[in-house]
Amino acid sequence: MFGLGVLTVSTSGSQGTRDDSSGQAIKEIIEGDDFKVVRYEIVTDDQATISQKMAEWADAGDVDLIVSTGGTGLGRYDVTPEACLAILDKEVPGMAEAMRAKTLEFTPMAMISRSVTGIRGNTLIITLPGSTKGVRECLDVVVPVIPHAV
Repeated sequence: MFGLGVLTVSTSGSQGTRDDSSGQAIKEIIEGDDFKVVRYEIVTDDQATISQKMAEWADAGDVDLIVSTGGTGLGRYDVTPEACLAILDKEVPGMAEAMRAKTLEFTPMAMISRSVTGIRGNTLIITLPGSTKGVRECLDVVVPVIPHAV
């Protein structure tokens, strides 16, 4: 059984003014025979906070996979990719490239997704868009390779 951390990046969600449907979608899709949610949190759109949380979870030893949602667009406060890249040991660009390529079949907005993937220590980290639809479409692409990757 692998440990799953679900990190939702949303200032309004962290303040309780927005439901976390995309974080719940991650749990529904990944949790099961191979993965158990061991950490879940909603944080603000702050680069240092996001980096600190990802590093803390990856270094703790009980999280094999971190999947974040939110902050991957072009907005002023969309800093999840930068926060993730700052703490990675290695990028795994093929996963992010595959998500963008496949989801481009559904929406031209996939071109402006800045999702990144990589590893820190023994933990795989995947950053996803903040929409439930985007989470579902992206995870459909990478879920088949996640167990092998971790």
